[in-house]
Amino acid sequence: MKNVFVKTSNYERFQEGLAAVEGRGAMESSLLLVTGEAGYGKSETVDQWAIQSGAAYLRAKVGWTPRYFMTELAEHLKVDASGRSKEVFARISGHIGRNQTPLVIDEVEHCMRDHAQVLEAVRDLSDLTEVVVVLVGMEQVQAKIGRYLQISSRVAHVVTFAPATPDDVLLACRQKCEVEVAPELVLEIHRQSKGRMREVMNAIALVEREGRRNGLDRVELKDMGNRPLTLDWQSTRPRLLKTGGR
Repeated sequence: MKNVFVKTSNYERFQEGLAAVEGRGAMESSLLLVTGEAGYGKSETVDQWAIQSGAAYLRAKVGWTPRYFMTELAEHLKVDASGRSKEVFARISGHIGRNQTPLVIDEVEHCMRDHAQVLEAVRDLSDLTEVVVVLVGMEQVQAKIGRYLQISSRVAHVVTFAPATPDDVLLACRQKCEVEVAPELVLEIHRQSKGRMREVMNAIALVEREGRRNGLDRVELKDMGNRPLTLDWQSTRPRLLKTGGR
């Protein structure tokens, strides 16, 4: 597959959310919360933005404490992580403030233990430096963060990733696949994947291999035979092609 990042409708929503945070009135409201079910492309989208913007991207761990978080962030920023927590925090905040380095915390659910102490540390950093902080997690995390007013009041915008649309899948097929994917096959990929971009990418790779193996420039639905395009993770069974009427 081509190494291209596909700007889907979820990407557009994410960009709108960033614009809302960057244009905020209250400078302390610098948090952007990105939520949605697994497989909808949250991490890939935010990671792409982090690379382009020079943001510090961390994936939260189950055992994170405020010190554990600051140590990982310091190491990522190449800042001295030795000494007392207060000293490490001062070095991190100084570096982020001087360079205006945005911060991304993926799998933010792991920051909610012990009365969200890790998120409190993140809030302290954002308050002091006024940089954009993107928090990424499952849909349920919004309600959990809502229990802590001192944190939730600093969320300037919430972006909820939705299932990919048929147009999103068509765009992905056109931009990623080395062979042309016929419209009926695009719709079948959308149906089987239920709009999960992770599964869409796997299906595109399968279609591409099938096309190359058979010397096809364009792969039709019938060319896939009875081969499943995606895996039903709940039953661990492949989904069957639907070749009849929709």
